[in-house]
Amino acid sequence: MDTRRLTQCVIGVCVVLTAVTLVQGQIKRCFACRSRGALGDCKDPFRFNSTHLVPGVKDEPCASGWCSKRIEGKKDGKDHDLAIERQCLQRSPPDDKERCSEALVGHRKIFICFCYGDLCNAASGLQPSILLLLVPLAFQMLSRT
Repeated sequence: MDTRRLTQCVIGVCVVLTAVTLVQGQIKRCFACRSRGALGDCKDPFRFNSTHLVPGVKDEPCASGWCSKRIEGKKDGKDHDLAIERQCLQRSPPDDKERCSEALVGHRKIFICFCYGDLCNAASGLQPSILLLLVPLAFQMLSRT
C-alpha cells in the first residue's frame, strides 16, 4: 500500500470515528434490563453492546444522560438472591458525581452505581474517543515498518 493511500485511509477512519463520537455525545442511551440469579441476560459479566442485543436487554434513550446499575441481594448467598437492574436515571445525582456505593432502599441494602455517558452502565471497554487516538497511532507505527 503506498503512502498516499495509507494517508487517505487514516483520514477516513478519523472522520468516521469523530462523527461517531460527536453523535454519541449528543444522544445518550442506557442499557435497560433486569436479571435475577443465573437467569436472564442483565447479570455480570455483561456481554452486550449497542449492536449486539437480545430480547430483554434494550438500549433506551436517556434524557438525563445518567445511567445506573443496581445490585440487590447477597453476592455470596444463594444464586436466586442476587438481582441486577440497569436503567436510565430520570435526574442526575444531586452532586453530579459518578460513583458506586451501598444504599438503603426501604429496609433493604443495595449496591448502586451512577454513571454519565452513552451506554455507560455496561461492562467497561474502550470508548470511541480512545479509539480515535489509537487508530492513527497504529497506522503511523505500521507505516514506519
